[in-house]
Amino acid sequence: MSEGGLPEPWLRGTLQEVPAVQRAVVHALELAKEDLQRWCGGLSDEQINARPGGLPPVAFHLRHIARSLDRLLTYAEGQELDDEQLSAKKAEMDPGATRDNLFAELNSALARSENRVRAFDLGALEQGCSVGRKQLPTSVGGLLVHVADHTQRHVGQAITTAKIVLRPARW
Repeated sequence: MSEGGLPEPWLRGTLQEVPAVQRAVVHALELAKEDLQRWCGGLSDEQINARPGGLPPVAFHLRHIARSLDRLLTYAEGQELDDEQLSAKKAEMDPGATRDNLFAELNSALARSENRVRAFDLGALEQGCSVGRKQLPTSVGGLLVHVADHTQRHVGQAITTAKIVLRPARW
């Protein structure tokens, strides 16, 4: 169950007008937003930047989720990354971010990403595309599935780090 006793987004019967693959990705993004707000939204600026045991801070995961969504969807749209995206990637570990700024960036990126995911034509899922400077081969559908998978992986890491930060005596 999600926050507030609701079932997870994929069990709410929503977005029935959206094709199944895109719907699953959007539901994963909705769950990410809910889980991050629930487990990380109450952290102080100091806690969100803490690095217990040398782990990447929650701030990194929030930035990385937001910015990697943009990068992955850029590849799925058949584009290459621009200089701004590459610079943003290099700054993901920068210290000193505020919780409010991080969540504003995250929530904005999630909303934009949901719209971008919905915009893919069902027929495009098998279309080939490439990722990164090495132009590694994949498909639009493969990238969309990875959007959900990668986002959830970093949500889990952010939550785990937040729990450690909140209970340092157990670490």
